[in-house]
Amino acid sequence: MTNDAATIDSDARLIWDYHHVGHALAAADVIIVLGSHDTRVAERGADVFLAGWAPLIVFSGYLGALTSDMWTRPEAEIFAEVAEAKGVPRDRMILEARATHTGENVSFSRALLAERGVHPRKVIAVQKPYMERRTLATFQQRWPEVEVIVTSPQLDFDTYPSDEIRRDDIIHIMMGDLQRLTVYGEKGWSARQEIPAEVTAAYQRLSAAGYTRRLLS
Repeated sequence: MTNDAATIDSDARLIWDYHHVGHALAAADVIIVLGSHDTRVAERGADVFLAGWAPLIVFSGYLGALTSDMWTRPEAEIFAEVAEAKGVPRDRMILEARATHTGENVSFSRALLAERGVHPRKVIAVQKPYMERRTLATFQQRWPEVEVIVTSPQLDFDTYPSDEIRRDDIIHIMMGDLQRLTVYGEKGWSARQEIPAEVTAAYQRLSAAGYTRRLLS
């Protein structure tokens, strides 16, 4: 297998595109913003709320694999502050500050909303670009009664990297998420997703090229 830069770039773009589900925004009952190390997700959630797509916004997340070494406060609190700075009113926010992974983001947000008498039929989930498909699969398994629209920061593979999130880091993380789609589907933690043969081949080449840091052992 070749490890040349052009092949790595082509394979990474193929996996990036697969992780996107291509949903269009539509009016919903609530927005659920899944916490992470990328505050641009909070900004996207705020933009979706301020555009009027839903009247309520949930920020979900405690500390996860990537943020436990970065922050000492829950992701939900930090994301809420980002959204408030963009103009989202505090009384339209609900904070779920216990979840440590995507499954808990969904289950704990669902339970918290139910406690408040909110039983949405349609939800907009906001996530990182390369986690759209796994977010969809998790909602499909853990909250099948709700219709979910998944969106993310409106950035492509070239514009997403930043000083904090480098291109190589993104490839490692995308590889881990692609593997988890299969593993978690087999375990019943998320709905199974059909992975095209060309995406599987790209995964195998990138794994051979050393992009394995975020893979499950």
